[in-house]
Amino acid sequence: MEPLEHIRQAVERAKGQPGSDGQPQPQLGPAQQQVQFRAHADNSGVSLQSDVILDAVHLESNRIISHDVMDQRSKSFDMLRTQVFQTMDANSWQLLGVTSPTPGCGKSVIAANLALSIARQPEKSVLLVDLDLQQPQVANHLGFKCDQGLISVLEGKSTLARGIVPARIGNSRLLVLPCEKSVINSSEWMGSRAMGVLLNDIKRYFKAWTVILDLPPILVSDDVISVLPQIDCVLFVAAAGFSTAPQIKECNKHLESTPVVRLVLNKATDTTAGYYPYSYSRYGVSPAPQAKRKNKRAPQSIAPQQKVASSFKRFVDRLARF
Repeated sequence: MEPLEHIRQAVERAKGQPGSDGQPQPQLGPAQQQVQFRAHADNSGVSLQSDVILDAVHLESNRIISHDVMDQRSKSFDMLRTQVFQTMDANSWQLLGVTSPTPGCGKSVIAANLALSIARQPEKSVLLVDLDLQQPQVANHLGFKCDQGLISVLEGKSTLARGIVPARIGNSRLLVLPCEKSVINSSEWMGSRAMGVLLNDIKRYFKAWTVILDLPPILVSDDVISVLPQIDCVLFVAAAGFSTAPQIKECNKHLESTPVVRLVLNKATDTTAGYYPYSYSRYGVSPAPQAKRKNKRAPQSIAPQQKVASSFKRFVDRLARF
C-alpha cells in the first residue's frame, strides 16, 4: 500500500466517511480527529511532522486574522469562504488557485486568511500549498521554518506525506505544503512532469478537501500559465492604488479559459467601513458596480463567474475609483 493511502484512510476515518471495509466510521471531534489521524499514520510507517502551533501575535503582524472568530475583520473572509464554496461545490471543484497581476497585491495574505477561515469549520478540511516558487511566503506568514517541502517533493528527495506540515491554532487545524526555498528555474518546475504528478496526487489523496494553491503573480513569468490547465478555478487579487487597469486587462487574457470564482480588491481604504479599523489594508471582496449606495458597507462579492471578460471590465471600473 502506498504511504499516502494510509493518510487517505486516516482522513476518511477522522471525517466519518466509509473506510476500505465500506462501513461508516463514527463522527469524531476535532481533537479526536487529530489524534486518530496521527496515530494511524505513525502505525503505518508514515512519519508525519509534529503539529506546528501557530502564534497569534505573529499572524496578526502579518495581517492574518481569520482564525479569530472574535475579530470583526475575520467576517469578510468568512463571507468570501462561503461565496467561494458555493461556486466550487456547485461545480465539484477542488483546487483553487490564488493569484494577482504583480507582487505586492497581498495574494499570499488572502490565501492564508481564507485557509484559516475554512479551517474553523468542523466539517471542512483545507490544504494550503505554496506554489510561488520564486517568492514563497506561506511559511513565513504563518510563522514556521521548514527544511523540506514542495521543492524536495518535486526533486524526489522527499515524499508528499513528509513535506506536509500539520498546523494548528486553537481548535483550527490545517495542512500546509510549504515551499522551503526560492528557485530560479521556477517555470521549468511549474510545467514539469513532477508538478503534474504532485497535483494529481493531491487531487487523489485529498479528494474531499479544499486545496488552496498560492500561485505566483501572473505577469511576472509564465509560471501561472504553465499550471492553469491543472487547476479548477482562480481567486484573483488586485490592490487598490497599486494594480493598474492595463495589468488587469492583460491578466484577463491569460484567464479566459479558467473559471474565476471571485475578484478581490485588497488594500482599499474605507474609513466608513466598520470591519477595517486598521490602515494597513482592507480585506474586501470587490462587488460589481451597481446602483450607488448612500453608505459604503464592508465587503460584498461580485457575481460568480458570469462572463469573465464582463466581470473583469466591471472590476477595472471599480479599481479606477480608488
